[in-house]
Amino acid sequence: MTSRGQSTAVSAPAPAGDGHSATEARYPSDGSSGGDHADHADRADHGAASGMPIGLDQLHDTARRIAANVERVLVGKPEVVRIALVTLLAEGHLLVEDVPGVGKTSLAKALARSIDCTVSRVQFTPDLLPSDVTGVSIFNRQRSEFEFRPGPVFANIVVGDEINRASPKTQSALLECMEERQVTVDATTYELGRPFMVIATQNPVEMEGTYALPEAQRDRFTARVSIGYPDAAAELAMVDEHAGADPLRQLRPVSDGATVQRLVERVRTLHVAAEVKQYAVELAAATRQLPEVRLGASPRATLQLVRAARAQAALSGREFVVPDDLHAVAVPVLAHRLVLTTEAHAARRSATDVVRAVLARVPVPHGARPR
Repeated sequence: MTSRGQSTAVSAPAPAGDGHSATEARYPSDGSSGGDHADHADRADHGAASGMPIGLDQLHDTARRIAANVERVLVGKPEVVRIALVTLLAEGHLLVEDVPGVGKTSLAKALARSIDCTVSRVQFTPDLLPSDVTGVSIFNRQRSEFEFRPGPVFANIVVGDEINRASPKTQSALLECMEERQVTVDATTYELGRPFMVIATQNPVEMEGTYALPEAQRDRFTARVSIGYPDAAAELAMVDEHAGADPLRQLRPVSDGATVQRLVERVRTLHVAAEVKQYAVELAAATRQLPEVRLGASPRATLQLVRAARAQAALSGREFVVPDDLHAVAVPVLAHRLVLTTEAHAARRSATDVVRAVLARVPVPHGARPR
């Protein structure tokens, strides 16, 4: 029994079977998908598992294999997959927002199955309770004491399907998890495992019976992506390849949780020059000064922008961040955090338009490479 107020590490995911919470699954790397490809993945990850320093070449190779795995399911959307990888390496959370049937849940599942780690899926519904997400303390009659049963958030990757269908009370259960990587139940704090990533989906069209995410919840998502419809060639390829079989069932992990966590730690070491940091601050500050914006980017957004830029630089094979990295991630990181005025909506201005206008307006620093 844990004493009240004590911080405890809980690694076991919640058992399934309550009808509301997720069915926890672990996808073992059995090497059954393309034997040579799986063997190559094992060799590439051996250095990370053995404690050797991770180089950018190994990071790039691991990211390439994860991206190729995901693109087997999400055909013709390399930019969406890139943002998902940037969010993963930035130790952030991803919000996938789009119309039904374009692959929101498939993207989340494919990314989760590409990494050999604990994965939970939560189907958000109006009757879902906070304890169905975080866990609950149950009285054990044999031991005459309360014991904690972890919820589905006690996993490395948590897939939240249709998060805006849950009540605000249940949505708020994720606030502490996403920001502090911990869960507090009955005055006891339980640490979450690393890596930890929430991938949530929501449908912005069918608003009946939904609860819009509050600004505090949206601000905790590092990035938001909209998948969009595929072009004709990609849709035809999807019909040819996916009509007869489910590609998700054929996916096998190409990396593991320990390797991903070491890649995250490697991304943190990338150099960010003072000029680039100042540029990130100026971009965020500019969103707060526009007349068409009622609520601009928060300081948390500035931090997430720099972290995402580091991940973008790592994927580009650089040891330092340049302004182009900030430009590459600015729209997915900043746009969903902005609240526009009624006049801006009437003028059909979108948050994406505002971010692009800020990028064009704020002067780009020069000589931002490390000295």
